Amino acid sequence: MNTLRRYLRREILLATLFLFIVLVMIFAFFDLINELGDVGRGGRTLSSAFLYVALRLPSRIYELAPVAALIGTLFILAQMVSSSELTVMRTSGVSLAQISLAIFQVGVPIAFATFLAGEFIAPQAERLAQTVRALHRSGDQQMIAQQFSSGFWFKEQYTFANIRAATASHVLMGVRLYEFDDTMRLQRIRSAERGIFSETSNAWLLDKVETTEIGSGDRTLVYFEPSYTWKTVLRPSILTVFQIPPEQLEIKTLYDNISILEKSEQPTSRFQIALWVKLVYPLNVFVMMLLALPFSQFQRRQGGIGFRIVAGSILGITFLLFGRLFSYLGVLNSWPPLTSALAPSIVFLSIAAALLWWQERR
Repeated sequence: MNTLRRYLRREILLATLFLFIVLVMIFAFFDLINELGDVGRGGRTLSSAFLYVALRLPSRIYELAPVAALIGTLFILAQMVSSSELTVMRTSGVSLAQISLAIFQVGVPIAFATFLAGEFIAPQAERLAQTVRALHRSGDQQMIAQQFSSGFWFKEQYTFANIRAATASHVLMGVRLYEFDDTMRLQRIRSAERGIFSETSNAWLLDKVETTEIGSGDRTLVYFEPSYTWKTVLRPSILTVFQIPPEQLEIKTLYDNISILEKSEQPTSRFQIALWVKLVYPLNVFVMMLLALPFSQFQRRQGGIGFRIVAGSILGITFLLFGRLFSYLGVLNSWPPLTSALAPSIVFLSIAAALLWWQERR
């Protein structure tokens, strides 16, 4: 029994790793084709396109881990069904539970590697990739934060901040602060050309500040200051949200963003859903590998190995799209974050369990 399980684990792991490499290379090729369209425009060069694609590889590895696990497991099990190896294993006393356990044991290192890639490698590499792209498109003052055409808006108690843009080095450009009193009456407007975060004072240092004081009646006072210290909960880490999507941020950065947005009484649902998705995503490796087990056991007349691989690929892509759909629906409908994150996994796990039960009943 142990020999059979070791054989099964080895074959599934090797196939999954091979397909992992193939899938990542395919997606990298499409990324490169997409980047080649910009070569020659502005500062874009062929070397910068290759560098951008290379820096995006960790994100691709993280995204494709469940799909590769599904197709790799499906490929090996389908081969074993076609050659009657799986039938021999079952008649030798290997139960579905033991096969599932062997698959689970293969999934553990893959899921762990997926978590490490998504938490420690992919976010940093993605930031560098976006910085490289912006640097070669816009020069030294590459803009990364421009949520709307008017810039990035931020609210903190009675102050509304409008930041036209921010550079990849976290320098704020075109800062406007609208300060209100407790009755929401506009008191003053501060305009600055740029702002740099100071770690020593834990605040933003704004340069060339023009302040407009709005008094009672028609009285207005305008004066200039060479600098102004803006103390706020806004930190450079918040700006990374506009460099890469929340789903690709680290758990700590997501938690910090949620805390800061809660303090300023702003919506946090997207970040909470992204946090739970980040925690749940490695477990999807097990769901996909378990789903491969019933799909691989259809009779040969119901489709050969090629058909099953195509079906598995479509199933894996459907799972990814389903996950993103639930994330967006969770934000739009204010669903509980954990529900939005777990729903795709529960649905596909239920499908796998139902198919296994149906096959065993036959």
